Amino acid sequence: MRLPALAALHELSAAQLAAGYRDQAFSPVEAVRDVLAHIERWEPQLHATYALVAEAALAAARASEQRYRDGRPLGALDGVPVTIKENIATRGTPTPLGTAATELVPAPADAPPAARLREAGAVIVCKTTMPDWGMLSSGLSSFHPLARNPWNLALNPGGSSAGAAAAAAAGYGPLHLGTDIGGSIRLPAGWCGVFGLKPSNGRVPIQPPYYGRVAGPMTHGVEDAGALMQVLAQPDARDTMSLPPAAIAWTRLDRDVRGLRIGLLMDAGWGLAVEPQTAAAVQAAARAFETAGAIVEPLAPFSTRAMIDGLDRFWRMRSWLDFQALPSERQAKVLPYIRDWIMTARHLSGAEVFRGFSQMGAIRDAAIAATLPFDFVLSPTSPVATFPAEWASPINDPQRPFEHIAFTLPFNMSEQPAASINCGFTADGRPIGMQISGRRFDDLGVLQLARAWEQMRGPQPPWPASPGGHR
Repeated sequence: MRLPALAALHELSAAQLAAGYRDQAFSPVEAVRDVLAHIERWEPQLHATYALVAEAALAAARASEQRYRDGRPLGALDGVPVTIKENIATRGTPTPLGTAATELVPAPADAPPAARLREAGAVIVCKTTMPDWGMLSSGLSSFHPLARNPWNLALNPGGSSAGAAAAAAAGYGPLHLGTDIGGSIRLPAGWCGVFGLKPSNGRVPIQPPYYGRVAGPMTHGVEDAGALMQVLAQPDARDTMSLPPAAIAWTRLDRDVRGLRIGLLMDAGWGLAVEPQTAAAVQAAARAFETAGAIVEPLAPFSTRAMIDGLDRFWRMRSWLDFQALPSERQAKVLPYIRDWIMTARHLSGAEVFRGFSQMGAIRDAAIAATLPFDFVLSPTSPVATFPAEWASPINDPQRPFEHIAFTLPFNMSEQPAASINCGFTADGRPIGMQISGRRFDDLGVLQLARAWEQMRGPQPPWPASPGGHR
């Protein structure tokens, strides 16, 4: 594999790094040192990392280097730098869940995704930041410093995989792992201009499992996401919702789009209106697929305000129960926006909460029925581009917290795979994400359609340079 001329090691893909290691063009230690130096340039402004322990990363890189010397690498990711969202437990590191209210106790074991990465020889460089309990599409946290967007430090990276998206866009190595329960991979991926895949529920085992909750890759491009899925998508008994083994060729990404039936969803049925620049970018991508031979047809809205209001009540109660179990001194440390959102749950009845819970099933049924005629569905990832870094959401209103997740949330509830990939920029340079969703369990198909778009869209602008001018 030919390496790009003059590319820094932190800019290389996982496959390019592995090829360089095998050819002894450079070593895992050199690559990790370059990533660490690049992180050091960015972090005073970006605040994407948590629990960065350089010596542990270099020790893992040295062990990988020896395996390559011995001709016994563990696989395609051996020695490749990776970051992991902080709510995915890593042995010996506290898991604050983004909030200062958490007692910092070292995790006793790696959660399934972290375990698979260590087994594959990947070098965990650091954890990445998130907002309180992962309940914001923002880099705002009561525990971590405010995370920012590399394209414009005055803007938000999104969340809850805030640090992961910022790290991916800033070039903290090729591989980043986030989690998603309502859009927490796809929204920040869209707002930071990177690729993010929310796999089918259970495809990547996670601990603890929960309705709609998944872990998935966040990368510069689709090929790196496929390489990461090849390692992550292995059953683990600790996830009681995990899928059985499946022989999936994660790196076979070429696909002819001719004849594919693609739905175009431009109205989610509730939430914020789609901004004109976002609509234009997604519609242009749909026309490109049509030109390439796909059959593109409009898809009518299938989720409703009643569905999201019910789910909102259930999620408020879920968070309220966690909150009220804390002693008062720890309650006071929770982000005020989160406190304002959950306090209203005190007055909900059991019947209201149960009806709210049932809306997760209603969303699931509606999404699967509406998308059944199509192989894939295109939509905006978010109706709006990114927003001020200090805000908790695009409208910054705790009583209307989900107005921006109307396109992403249904595919968590329906367990369908969905990805965000860049499809343009606003006039002032903010990335625009396009969501690609597929049928249940067709994760590879979503990657393949995303790869087809990646090839159709042509060259992209250079990735953001660090404040010192380095890429």
